[in-house]
Amino acid sequence: MDSLALKRAANEVRKGIVTAVYHAKSGHPGGSLSAADILTYLYFEEMNIDPQNPKKADRDRFVLSKGHIAPGLYSTLANRGFFPVKDLETLRHTGSYLQGHPDMKHIPGVDMSSGSLGQGISAAVGMALSAKLDDLKYRVYTILGDGEIQEGQVWEASMFAGAKKLDNLVVIVDNNGLQIDGKIDDVCSPYPITDKFKAFNFNVIEIDAHDFEQIAAAFNKARETKGMPTAIIAKSIKGKGVSFMENQVGWHGTAPNAEQYAIAMADLEEISKSLI
Repeated sequence: MDSLALKRAANEVRKGIVTAVYHAKSGHPGGSLSAADILTYLYFEEMNIDPQNPKKADRDRFVLSKGHIAPGLYSTLANRGFFPVKDLETLRHTGSYLQGHPDMKHIPGVDMSSGSLGQGISAAVGMALSAKLDDLKYRVYTILGDGEIQEGQVWEASMFAGAKKLDNLVVIVDNNGLQIDGKIDDVCSPYPITDKFKAFNFNVIEIDAHDFEQIAAAFNKARETKGMPTAIIAKSIKGKGVSFMENQVGWHGTAPNAEQYAIAMADLEEISKSLI
């Protein structure tokens, strides 16, 4: 897909995020929207996957370490054809398979249940090591929040990944600068993020998380890099695409009401028109 097609797909993913959280009356729109472009590129361009055969043995694996942005992953999976887009309206409803956090037992396309912050990267590292031990060619991708990397387990997993030279692993940090309690550097600063991953023997790439040319170049560079894992530090805007949500920490875990939902969808529809 070219950049324009990817932008269109990402905008549909954003519509699905807002719709899902609105119908759930709860959820996490801010971080879902900031990661939407990365998720779109992964599932529409980068990863070897098949919506008709979600468990195929040679598929690339993805772990959503920041599991609370499940609306972002679910909307991406739905728009990619893993399950009906209409089902996004059942998010967090009693009896729905679309739970508040990813569930590998019931949701097509989910490779790992996640939600306890800090743990997802460890699962991804284990998957990447397994591929190396079995001489398999699949690659492993994981998205972490920049607030999440305040967790110590993240760095234990990173140390192991670097020591074992897991060049089939790509760690993406959604660096939107905000977490539930405020600015990440006010709560417990993880900066300098780039230097930390370099210290653990990672190939580190810094990008604009909303520029598909930069996103493509980063993932291509990751494929070319041998002997070390890659960390992509993706500078993003929390709430990207919805005017009143952008860079507002209050939209970390708040659902829009009916009036706000209408405004959000109008914002995204305007973006759709600009991409024709």
